[in-house]
Amino acid sequence: MSITNWPETERPREKLLQRGAAALSDAELLAIFLRTGTRGMSAIDLACHLLNEFSSLRNLFAADLDTFCRAKGVGTAKYVQLQAVLEMSQRYLAETISRQDTISSPQDTRLYLKSRLRHKTHEVFAALFLDNRHQVIKFEELFQGTIDGASVYPREVVKKALQYNAAAMIVAHNHPSGIAEPSLADESITRRLKEALGLVDIRLLDHLVIGDDEIVSLAERGII
Repeated sequence: MSITNWPETERPREKLLQRGAAALSDAELLAIFLRTGTRGMSAIDLACHLLNEFSSLRNLFAADLDTFCRAKGVGTAKYVQLQAVLEMSQRYLAETISRQDTISSPQDTRLYLKSRLRHKTHEVFAALFLDNRHQVIKFEELFQGTIDGASVYPREVVKKALQYNAAAMIVAHNHPSGIAEPSLADESITRRLKEALGLVDIRLLDHLVIGDDEIVSLAERGII
């Protein structure tokens, strides 16, 4: 059945306008992005098919061009549109946190870091460099590793912090497994970073471990 024949309150666009975007399922949100389906499939049917093929929105967003275009009903144009949407969302969050004290807006900071790192298929260690008012100077990915881990060098982190004249930092890395529980190695590197940065009077405010549905703060765990 075509979406136009659905009850108005159940159509994704009308539902969003009446109840807000948070009320929609992943498939409904994706259907709004797709706008139209393909032969024999409504936009919702196509959205469900794509989510089933890629297993999750995360995997769909992380797919490269060739992988994405092999899926039924989408092509280069949709890939370009999707990447543009992702980049706009990241820039929106970046602008939001750049105007705030990161300490007073921890949720926005976490959302931004999650948007930058969650979809990575390998482990990435990144940092927010902050001024003395805890406003963002720069976000940068510092180290990349395999799916099992990344090598983090405190001396290089300190050099970057001095380069940006940072007064404080928040570091973060993703767990491609989707499980945010910090490892003993994560706790160890956090202590080493705090000590190295402290020697040049730069505060390490937090180390966030990012999974699929959870972000763990090592500061809240008492490691910092």
